[in-house]
Amino acid sequence: MRHILVIGSGKSTSYLFKYLLEQSETENLHITVGDLDIDNAKKMIGNHKNATAITLDVFDKNSREDAVKKADIVISMLPARFHIEVAKDCVTYGKNMVTASYISDEMQALDQQVKDKGLVFMNEIGVDPGIDHMSAMQVIDRIRDKGGKMILFESFCGGLVAPESDNNLWNYKFTWNPRNVVVAGQGGAAKFLQENTYKYIPYHRLFRRTEFLEIEGFGRFEAYANRDSLKYQSVYGLDNIRTLYRGTMRRVGFSRAWQAFVLLGMTDDSYTIDDSENMSYRDFVNSFLPYSPTDSVELKFRHALKIDQDDMVWDKFVELDIFNPNKMVELKKGTPAQILQKILMDSWTLAEEDKDMLVMYHKFGYELDGKKQQIDSTMVCLGEDQTYTAMAKTVGLPVAIATLAILNKKITTPGVQLPINKEVYTPILNELENHGIIFKETEVPYLGYNPLNI
Repeated sequence: MRHILVIGSGKSTSYLFKYLLEQSETENLHITVGDLDIDNAKKMIGNHKNATAITLDVFDKNSREDAVKKADIVISMLPARFHIEVAKDCVTYGKNMVTASYISDEMQALDQQVKDKGLVFMNEIGVDPGIDHMSAMQVIDRIRDKGGKMILFESFCGGLVAPESDNNLWNYKFTWNPRNVVVAGQGGAAKFLQENTYKYIPYHRLFRRTEFLEIEGFGRFEAYANRDSLKYQSVYGLDNIRTLYRGTMRRVGFSRAWQAFVLLGMTDDSYTIDDSENMSYRDFVNSFLPYSPTDSVELKFRHALKIDQDDMVWDKFVELDIFNPNKMVELKKGTPAQILQKILMDSWTLAEEDKDMLVMYHKFGYELDGKKQQIDSTMVCLGEDQTYTAMAKTVGLPVAIATLAILNKKITTPGVQLPINKEVYTPILNELENHGIIFKETEVPYLGYNPLNI
């Protein structure tokens, strides 16, 4: 049998294991799942005869190397910072490797060794990054093959709550790492290209500079800019493009309300708050507001942010119960961001019956035969339940499909790479369509970049 080692069995792996186990008979596969929590690994694979769960500590060199040696290919579903030790083992023992994470500098540094051994190290093969790369390059290559010249590319993605589970005023619940949501956009100004001009949006303005998008059957969304939209400009071969923008999608109204937390400093993760474990939610909010012997916390909050009491955005904050004097923070030496995350998790944690949704939207502006044209491409994936989520599907399935394609030598180009070549994206996108991950393309009039929104 051909042996696949999967290291890590977190929330994003449900579809990964489902796909590989379904293919295990016809493809002659045995899947070994290594995790510190062997019970969780066992839960993911059930009692399937072609799978084994083992206890694996990625920092235990001997057990890690032993597991890698026995595999024909290794999938690392660990947090990104832990991939590198697994990658070094794969180089040493000549094993192909797949991850869903961004290519780190340490991973890229292995490129020549990987090529010298004829190995494939496929990275960024989840959803974002992953499906975004593949679906974008498929259309970009098609435009180029027709003789077209790319002049605009915008790409947006968002993990949201499914319409039937959308029951709060923010139209949002945590479908992925809550911390990443709270600290999103920090660490420098967002940078993008608009009509051949570099544009920058500082963090304190990021959530007030949004673009609006419509997806048929799902209504209206907004998007705020990612920190560096130009990261893949050269990788995608878009060096001469006039407009390049990547953003994160939310429902309309989310960003305006979130801006309040940014302005007050509640998303700051750079310092800790004294005696935070004894703070109520109300105390936490009040700590960012001016002192007043007469005004309530609510009044000071509205005054500081210029929110009228009949403004719909006010109801969003009331719904979060952030002014409650009886709910306690209970975090010792918490940063503002950590405390805000705890408060939000009260309201935004998915209920057992809730379903999530993954949305993606690309805009391709191009010139062909002297005429400017545009293709809009959208994809919506809905989760089934709290195990088989849309996020797990769009992350795990591309990883599983790529792994099998490498095993079957459909993907053979060696090196540390991301999925931007036809050899990679064609078979994977075709297989994703068989599982309901389908992009709908529409020819629309070319309008260029919308300066009124940005």
